Amino acid sequence: MKTLVIHPKDSSTDFLTPIYMNLKSFPDFDDVTIIRGGVTKAEVNQLIEKHDRIMMMGHGAPNGLFSVGQFQGSFGFIIDSTTVSLLQNKECIFIWCNADQFVNKHNLKGLYSGMFISEVSEAHYCGLPNTPQEIVNESNDFFAMEFGLVSDKPLNEIYDTVKYNYNVLAESNPVAEYNSNRLYLN
Repeated sequence: MKTLVIHPKDSSTDFLTPIYMNLKSFPDFDDVTIIRGGVTKAEVNQLIEKHDRIMMMGHGAPNGLFSVGQFQGSFGFIIDSTTVSLLQNKECIFIWCNADQFVNKHNLKGLYSGMFISEVSEAHYCGLPNTPQEIVNESNDFFAMEFGLVSDKPLNEIYDTVKYNYNVLAESNPVAEYNSNRLYLN
C-alpha cells in the first residue's frame, strides 16, 4: 500500500511520530512517503494523487490541517477544502483538533478525531482545569504508541484496537477519556 504521511514539523506535535515511524518496516508498506514540510501545496497534492492511504496529523481546525509555516504557498492550511476532491477515494486518517467537522462537512471517509487535547491549555479550554502536563503527556504518548503498533492494519482494526486500549488508560486519565470519546470511524 502506498502511504503518504503529512505531518507539518512542529515540536508540539512531535509526540505523533510513533504513529508512522515504523511503517516502512511492515511488509505491506514498502512505499511510504513522509512529508513534514519543505514542499509546496501543489507538490503535496500531486503526492496525494499517487498514494492509497493518506495520514494527516498535527494542529488543525474545522477548516483543515494547519501548515504551521512549513509548506510554501499553503496560506495557513496544507489540507483544506481545495484538497477534498483528492481525498474522496483515498483511505484517510485525519488526526487534528476538530477534524470531525472537516470530514463531516466534506462527506469524507476514514478514521478521524474530534477536538483532541494534546496540550495543557487545550485541557483547560475543554473543561479539564488543573490538568498537569504529566497527564497530557501520558495521554499523548500512549495514544501515539498504541496507534503506531497497528498503523499497518485496515482502518477498522486500527480504530477498534486503539479505542479499546486507549479506553483502558481513560479509566485513570481524564485527557485520554476526553480524546477517546472523540475518535471516529466512518
